Amino acid sequence: MADKKSPASGWPLVKGDFHSGDANNPVAVMTCGSHLDEQGICDGGAAIAGSCKTENLGLEKVIANIISNPNIRFLLLCGTEVKGHLAGQTMAALHKGGVKEGRVVGAEGAIPFIENLKDDAIKRFQEQVELVNIMEAEDLGAIKAKINELKGRDPGAFAADPMVVEVKEETGGAEEVGGEVQPMSGELALIHARMKVIEKMVTDIGYRDKFASGVYAGKIEGIMIGLIVSFAVLGFMLMG
Repeated sequence: MADKKSPASGWPLVKGDFHSGDANNPVAVMTCGSHLDEQGICDGGAAIAGSCKTENLGLEKVIANIISNPNIRFLLLCGTEVKGHLAGQTMAALHKGGVKEGRVVGAEGAIPFIENLKDDAIKRFQEQVELVNIMEAEDLGAIKAKINELKGRDPGAFAADPMVVEVKEETGGAEEVGGEVQPMSGELALIHARMKVIEKMVTDIGYRDKFASGVYAGKIEGIMIGLIVSFAVLGFMLMG
């Protein structure tokens, strides 16, 4: 039997729209926008199974629950996408290319911006799990068969201890209406993406202004110190 480790106390740590099974099982199942028999999927051998409809906070929750349980070595993507958000495609892109300047590299979703996960958490996710993509599949028999196949390849727990990260819930959100994620039109998706980019640019400009102000203040301070030292040396020379 493959070696196992204890997950973080209280696992799964981040609450969401999922069911959990045996924490020793090596497979997590993400059903994207589909609502399937998640308890049945867990009974079929998954450690955790649930939907993920958004390509930002939703992905962060899935990743946080995976890296806090070293026994999970596979992430199985199945089900259908929510139009405009493309959480499944974004998750696959994140696993392959990571995040650059807060945005998932290669993501096609509307607002694929990661805010709660640092580089070390993303790297841990990439190293800990193999991503298996059977997107569009909703047949429970096919999903359970894939779970059994992956369980047969269980390499044992990841070498490192559980990694715990905090995922801060956002209140509301433009992509959520009444607690349900709504499909986005292309135009609205573009607006959201551009707003995020502009927000990051404004933040970066603020940091640069602070840096420039510090450099300028340092230069002035250096000139003043130099003048004072020069006058002191000149004074000593005249006195001598």
